[in-house]
Amino acid sequence: MEYTQLGRTGLKVSRLVLGTMNFGPQTDEPTSHAILDSALDAGLNFVDTANVYGWGENKGRTEEIIGNWFAKGGERRDKTVLATKVYGNMAADGEAPWPNHDKLSALNIRRAVDASLKRLQTDYIDVYQFHHIDRATPFEEIWQAIDTLIQQGKILYVGSSNFPGYKIAQANEIAAHRSGTIGLVSEQCLYNLAERRAEMEVIPAAQEYGLGVIPWSPLQGGLLGGVIKKEISGGRRASGRAADTLANPTSRAQIQAYEDLLDKHGIEPGEAALAWLLTRPGVTGPIVGPRTAEQLESALRAVELELSEEVLTSLDEIFPGPGPSPEAFAW
Repeated sequence: MEYTQLGRTGLKVSRLVLGTMNFGPQTDEPTSHAILDSALDAGLNFVDTANVYGWGENKGRTEEIIGNWFAKGGERRDKTVLATKVYGNMAADGEAPWPNHDKLSALNIRRAVDASLKRLQTDYIDVYQFHHIDRATPFEEIWQAIDTLIQQGKILYVGSSNFPGYKIAQANEIAAHRSGTIGLVSEQCLYNLAERRAEMEVIPAAQEYGLGVIPWSPLQGGLLGGVIKKEISGGRRASGRAADTLANPTSRAQIQAYEDLLDKHGIEPGEAALAWLLTRPGVTGPIVGPRTAEQLESALRAVELELSEEVLTSLDEIFPGPGPSPEAFAW
């Protein structure tokens, strides 16, 4: 496994991040623990979750699964860089949240941290991430709450998720004027070959302020994982965002060209999509969310995959990015 610093911090993390959103809803606890053990054995030390994972009436279940894994001992917690998130309400789907039980008020941050620590069976969180911007809460209040939690030893670093570039800048400019506040150190954003809008403002802002970029949905909901080939061979059919994309003839032709290119070079599509992200400036490591041990093994191979200049050029031709900012939309 390869390691890198998380943004401008001294924290060393693996070039792949183990996403746990499937733990509970799609992957049972024994299988989840087996995946976590295999990841740790392979040197993957960065684990990402969120307080709302588990979904529906089971929000918090994913953190509980991870907490039960930590409770097995064997230096599992000590070897893991643990990231979780706060913002969403913890009420069951369809139920209105109680006032102050969601978003980023100082009250909810304090409450949410303590609840996550209990579910995770740990006394600290390495990277505490804001799952979304909160338009109603000023960053002065947010950083005051975070400063207290850092002083209490409950969290070490803070990251953002789904932030626009201007909010990354705003958050860190306000942090810079507060004594002892390091500010955001990472941004978790939607970024992959088929969805490159983050290159316009989010990634440049992250680089300017020293944030590590952690792409989520690196396969665009399975779209970049060989979906047409699987469809033809009678395997798992596309669903959700991937199915909607393939319904468009132009988009389907684009994905077919992608799969044909990689087939020509003998490269698995899903591994190529991950390897491409690892070549991108500012990227710490993409989040992989395996449902099975086999999917984890495939993701791990991507770290060792070196894409040739020919392949990289062809991928840019198939999935052209927006270009540098501001030249892409100005001059």
